[in-house]
Amino acid sequence: MQQIRTVWAGLDTRKRVIIGLAGLAVIAGLLVLSRLAAAPSMKLLYAGLESGAAGDVVRSLEQRGVMFEVRGGSIYVPAGARDELRLTLASEGLPTNGGKGYELLDSLNGFGTTSQMFDAAYWRAKEGELARTILASRHIAQARVHIAHDGSSPFQRSVAPTASVSVVAAGAPVTPDQANAIRFLVASAVAGMSVENVAVIDANGSLLGQPDNAASAGSAEDRAQQLRERVLRLVEARVGPGNAVVEVSVDTVTETRSIRERRLDPESRIAISTDVEERADSSSGQSGSVTVASNLPDGDGAAGGGSSAQTSSTRERVNYEMSETELEIRQVPGAVRRLTVAVLLNGIAAPGSADPAEIVSRPEQELAALRELVASAVGFDAERGDVITLKSMDLPAQQPLGVSADTSLLARLDLDAMSLIQIAALALVTLLLGLFVIRPLLLRPAALPAPKLHGPSGIPADVPVLTGEIDEDGPDGFGADAGSAGAGDPGRKAELPALAASGAGDPVARLRAMIGERQEETVEILRSWLEEGEEA
Repeated sequence: MQQIRTVWAGLDTRKRVIIGLAGLAVIAGLLVLSRLAAAPSMKLLYAGLESGAAGDVVRSLEQRGVMFEVRGGSIYVPAGARDELRLTLASEGLPTNGGKGYELLDSLNGFGTTSQMFDAAYWRAKEGELARTILASRHIAQARVHIAHDGSSPFQRSVAPTASVSVVAAGAPVTPDQANAIRFLVASAVAGMSVENVAVIDANGSLLGQPDNAASAGSAEDRAQQLRERVLRLVEARVGPGNAVVEVSVDTVTETRSIRERRLDPESRIAISTDVEERADSSSGQSGSVTVASNLPDGDGAAGGGSSAQTSSTRERVNYEMSETELEIRQVPGAVRRLTVAVLLNGIAAPGSADPAEIVSRPEQELAALRELVASAVGFDAERGDVITLKSMDLPAQQPLGVSADTSLLARLDLDAMSLIQIAALALVTLLLGLFVIRPLLLRPAALPAPKLHGPSGIPADVPVLTGEIDEDGPDGFGADAGSAGAGDPGRKAELPALAASGAGDPVARLRAMIGERQEETVEILRSWLEEGEEA
């Protein structure tokens, strides 16, 4: 403490002002650093919201008194309260990034609402609900759904509804599979809508997931990729990873065909109906002349002779029909028309060769066995025209370019990069102020009193002083004063440096040797001389 007071007393006004300002700057830097350290870590709450939805979220946070920051289109809140705020805002229906859903129907009443108004509100609610469902995917940032419906007009024929969906990807572009999933979702949610009548458009205006040729081509590519992975996994189990290259080409049917066939077999018949008809007839007659008496019951005719006859017949009718077979075959796009598989295997080192770089092809028996395995894996059909080509050649080793990608330390620690940069900048400024301004001033030694020199000032003779002169006649090269000082104070004489023997004859060399050994004392003497000159 006494040293600090001595240093402070020896400074002029300008240096005192500099030290005061530097101290205030250091204190301010420490306060800012402590404030940043005590401030809570901010984490992302929502990003990519529409203007109206973001305003609703900010208004709700202000009403709750929650500290938040808006950085561009993102809203940040304290890390400890982020999950709770998300659940609370979700219970209030925030954020409404996909528009309103079925809650639109709650505001309709039965007195002032016409059928047209109800239909418009219903389809608007349907669009909002579909947009919300699409936004539930982490791959979609924004979505809008538009449904075209003919309504209930009695003068218009039934027209199938259509829909269009506009999406904005959250990072990676939307894949065709994801677009097809959105199309199936919308088509299943609207009655009478087919998948072909739903169009998905991305932010660049490109049509995604086309239902016709694009879908069939995509399925062919997916099937080829699956077969390739299957064959590669099978072959690498034998030859090792990196020693095989597999390419699969799948030729699929891209058109729709319907085949109807009717066959009649005349050799075979089938009874379809049977008709049986039975008929019986009876008749009787008399012989002789016909008179009046014969017609009377008790006349002469009753006793005369007569004849009778009975006939019966049966007829059966059977209806037959020839055997008939109808066959209808409908071929849809995607059927495999032809399959081509190419497998390239790395060779093996030549047996008995001293050069390990000499590579020969694999044995034919091994290639034949691998060919059979590949044929079984891909479903080889010779009648269909499938081709499998398997060759063994020397594959040059390729060195990977660059290094493997890895997450940064900041990403693993989950820290805010901007806050770290601010803290580092303030810490650097504080360190520079402390090292280059305050430390040199505090470490500056106190000024020693000026040595008493010989002169007409009436100095006593018994006081040891240094004159800065070299007396060659002195016993140690320091003159009589040094000798007298040594006589009066033996301990002080012992502290004087011993001069080198090589420079005993040269006074300048002795002086240089003394200054080299007693640098601090020499500097203090020179400084006291300079201060005396300034005061004078």
